[in-house]
Amino acid sequence: FFFGSFFTMTTNSADIEYLRQHNIPELVNELIQQLVTAKPSQPVSFLRDALAKKKPVIKAVKARQILDSRGNPTVEVDVLLDNGLLGRGAVPSGASTGEYEAVELRDGDKKVYMGKGVLKSVQAVNTMVAPKLVGMDPCEQKVIDELMMKIDGTPNKGKVGANGILGVSMACCRAAALAQGLPLWKHIANLHGNKDNFQLPVPMANIINGGKHADNKIDFQEFMVMPVGAKSFSEGLRWVTEIFHTLKSLLKKAGHVTSVGDEGGFAPDLTNDEALEFVMKAVKAAGYQPGTQIGIALDCASSELFDEGDRKGYKFWKSNPSKLFSANEMIDIFSRWVKDYPIVSIEDPLDQNDWDGYVSMTKSLGSKTQIVGDDFFVTNPTRFKKGINMAACNSILIKVNQIGTVTETLECIKMAQQSNYGAIASHRSGETEDAFIADLAVGTGCGQIKTGSCSRTDRMAKYNQLIRIEEELGANAKWTTQHLRR
Repeated sequence: FFFGSFFTMTTNSADIEYLRQHNIPELVNELIQQLVTAKPSQPVSFLRDALAKKKPVIKAVKARQILDSRGNPTVEVDVLLDNGLLGRGAVPSGASTGEYEAVELRDGDKKVYMGKGVLKSVQAVNTMVAPKLVGMDPCEQKVIDELMMKIDGTPNKGKVGANGILGVSMACCRAAALAQGLPLWKHIANLHGNKDNFQLPVPMANIINGGKHADNKIDFQEFMVMPVGAKSFSEGLRWVTEIFHTLKSLLKKAGHVTSVGDEGGFAPDLTNDEALEFVMKAVKAAGYQPGTQIGIALDCASSELFDEGDRKGYKFWKSNPSKLFSANEMIDIFSRWVKDYPIVSIEDPLDQNDWDGYVSMTKSLGSKTQIVGDDFFVTNPTRFKKGINMAACNSILIKVNQIGTVTETLECIKMAQQSNYGAIASHRSGETEDAFIADLAVGTGCGQIKTGSCSRTDRMAKYNQLIRIEEELGANAKWTTQHLRR
């Protein structure tokens, strides 16, 4: 009645649309109904308290197809609350993927986006998931994620698609933060039970690309630098950025192409050892000391090498295709490199199914460097628990789209922290402007982030968000590199 009367008094369509968009008519009429039913002696106080107690709920969920940083389709989801607030999540996508990752559902129609469309997942979200979430509290992250997995009903999220489920999960997480008036990192911290360990992550800056990410002679996928001697995130970011630009000058002077790849790093035509030497030269030329100030991190993506060897051995198909290397020979290569270079982290050094090899690798080098499971663990709590029990690796790479929900991602990070394993929040080669993993890294206090090079807006969006968070935290911002200085 109240708003019916108001609508007859105003002809301003913008005012009416604003009120309807934010559900003000329904809200006020509900409060008035409570007021006349209760007939309190202090009606104004009653209304104020009733309004404060009312939690926003999900009004609508809308998925759509957008394009990622490589021009391939991906899923974006909006979660609209009944108070007008909107949370949005855009899902990343990988080029080099582990066989145990949750299913990224694509359309398969070769005539449309070369089969990479995601309209099947979009439709599944809009028809199967969205109606079930209306009226739910966005702050109930675990309840929402478990409901979506139940709706999907498959062990690998193959019906709705992990890409669709993750889009909703991320959007709900962001909507919940907005509903509480909290920054996203703080809401994630609350979900994670993190009261004060708001640690800015040490960046792994990808400056040279190889493997499946580049058309050159480099067999391994990424050569990265880490500012292990920096005193703050912003200082560390400056250091690796200066090294990136210095490397460009050195490569150009040596006659190499300096265009950048999917993740913003350079892809010069070098051998594996030459790539390491160029990284060392760039560090020194930029004015920094290898080892004490800058460490080197590798992403080997060795499952790709094992596949190239028909799963009989590791084939360096670019630089030495005539030989197959055993797991022990691979470990010998890494042992030599760790001795000769300040390598602080090695990701996926062996095939994703070589459990015994990872145990041996960890025994040999685990006290000297991080041994990181990416394709090996695929952010899967079950696989990760097995690895912990076997003492395989000592760190895990965290990719939200490998498992498909915020809840399971947090579970993996918590498991790592409780088991004294390192945890590294990571991007994918196909990214968007969504900087969710920056807030994830700080909110969980995981301490490390891998989000590409110091170029391309889709990568810089994460670094820039971390700069903002560091500024917001001020004196409460924590930073440590001790876990990398072995």
